Amino acid sequence: MTNQPIPDLTAFDEAALDKAFAQLEQEARQAASGLNDEAAVEAFRLEWLGRKQGRLNEVSGRWLKAAPVEAKKALGVRFNSLKAVVEALLDAALGSGPSDASLKAEALDITLPGTQRLVGAEHPITRTLNEIVSVFAALGYSVGVGPEVETDFYNFESMNFPPGHPARDTQDTLVVANQERRSQRDRLLLRTHTSPVQMRTMEQQPPPVRIVIPGKVHRNDAADATHSPIFHQVEGLCVDTNITFSDLKGTLDHAMKALFGSAVKTRFFPSFFPFTEPSADVQISCIYCGGKGCRKCKQSGWIELLGCGMVDPAVFAFAAEKQPAYDPKEISGFAFGMGVERIAMMKYGISEIGSFYSGDMRFLGQFV
Repeated sequence: MTNQPIPDLTAFDEAALDKAFAQLEQEARQAASGLNDEAAVEAFRLEWLGRKQGRLNEVSGRWLKAAPVEAKKALGVRFNSLKAVVEALLDAALGSGPSDASLKAEALDITLPGTQRLVGAEHPITRTLNEIVSVFAALGYSVGVGPEVETDFYNFESMNFPPGHPARDTQDTLVVANQERRSQRDRLLLRTHTSPVQMRTMEQQPPPVRIVIPGKVHRNDAADATHSPIFHQVEGLCVDTNITFSDLKGTLDHAMKALFGSAVKTRFFPSFFPFTEPSADVQISCIYCGGKGCRKCKQSGWIELLGCGMVDPAVFAFAAEKQPAYDPKEISGFAFGMGVERIAMMKYGISEIGSFYSGDMRFLGQFV
């Protein structure tokens, strides 16, 4: 390495510039002739092309800046030529490059298959739940959420299931242990429906209210082909002035057509739910046979799918304790609820509800 300082230029005429740059080029060629390993090549690069202490950087700082205006162009042309020579010398030194053995060791076989990333997909229950919610979202409904561990008050009492009411037997549930010291309404249990979110929403928000409530629920049911102790529901609540049963029928008829096709028909039969009065079960024309009658619909042409009704004034009375605007004399509303698994089984032709929870990738792979 030269390590010679860059001299100051005292003259900037053509001859003086030619002499000065010729001297630097000679030094560069002499230094490049002795490069025999990677360390020497890197040292050469830093000495001549380094950003802070490189010789060309020093030339630029000392000669170009000190040159009079009329000499800057000629000096710049020679500077660029010298830089090109140094870079060419460096490229030539690097050209010796790594050995064939090292190149072979680093070779990449581009014919090998790449790493395959598996594409995920929504679980059929999640997909169906989101589809149901999107139908009602298009009608202006917002989404309500609430805890899965509820109090007896919100799960039963506020929904017009007073203690000892026989309707509680149909929603036998799982209760948190060791709560004997708590009052009945404060005892904790796993919610049997998403209805508690209706009451929580009404307590926090005055009418009008339009919400759908998707979520997981729990009941002490024996597992079979169509029942599970854990399943999912989507419930809905609409409260405003002058809400009628006709509004309920029109809303659910539209929703069923959106989910199963415009050819589907709906019909309503009287039923009983403690939190609605009047109450109804909703049937749709069989999506398998078009209403002609088949094994799926037990030759009736109809399939029962969900329950609904007008909100019972007793439920509004509970809400009015915290939100006086829910005066049953001034407002009305309807509610409905449907099982997500049941709809998913119909949409995808699944006969065993347990298939949803088995974790069998052969089954779930159908929905990718």
